[in-house]
Amino acid sequence: MNWDSTGVRATGIASLGHAVFAATMVTLGILGLIQGDFTPTWTGVPRGVPARDVLAYLCAFISLVTGMGLLWQRAAVVASRLLLTSFLVWLLLFRVPLIFRAPTATVAWWASGDTAVMAAAAWVLYAWFAGDWDRQRFSFASGDKGLRIARVLYGLGLIPFGVAHFTYLERTVSMVPGWLPWHLAWAIFTGCAFIAAGVAVLIGVYARLAAMLSALQLGLFTLLVWVPIVVARPSASDWTEFVSSWALTAGAWVVADSYRGMPWLAVRKR
Repeated sequence: MNWDSTGVRATGIASLGHAVFAATMVTLGILGLIQGDFTPTWTGVPRGVPARDVLAYLCAFISLVTGMGLLWQRAAVVASRLLLTSFLVWLLLFRVPLIFRAPTATVAWWASGDTAVMAAAAWVLYAWFAGDWDRQRFSFASGDKGLRIARVLYGLGLIPFGVAHFTYLERTVSMVPGWLPWHLAWAIFTGCAFIAAGVAVLIGVYARLAAMLSALQLGLFTLLVWVPIVVARPSASDWTEFVSSWALTAGAWVVADSYRGMPWLAVRKR
């Protein structure tokens, strides 16, 4: 198939990661509408917020509509713009304030990292699909500039994941599959891997390899840890963690796809 200057196929599907991410957003939208509550990607809204239920349905609607739009070439730019804007607003209104209220709480940083990864994926897609109108008015957010910002956001999002492995080390160790040896070593290794990948993406050293391996790690975590749990006797929190891990894997996949064409061991000087 033919590719345009941004690497997007003429069909409108930029990559397999793009298709999986779009399908994931559609699924999150359907789940949100069925449950009438916030899905894992859209959590963190205080109970006292006015019209909280309406906001939950709005988030579900945005997920569903943008996910469908990302699969249609003519609507992809609008869908990616809306999704990116929504994630950035969510990050600023409901994630970053958690860090200021509890700067030493790992969960606040982890939640911000969660939204940062999803925002990074939406930003990559927006950078790919942005047309002339967007490039003229939002040149800083589209094209190569937009991709650089998205990757920085992704790198920043990965680091809290690694830190959480150490601050919740006992829980991390308990989640290592029983058939694997050296549970403590795996917990420490995967935590270090997330931190190293985040730093590599931020400084541009082996960034493509780091992005791909971090996406693979999230995917394996979803497959080896959460799938067996939800197949057994999952609790509501287990389902939440599974959906969150699945969504993060899809988002990471999109960011990793943004490096295609770049050497695996490329080092970009800053």
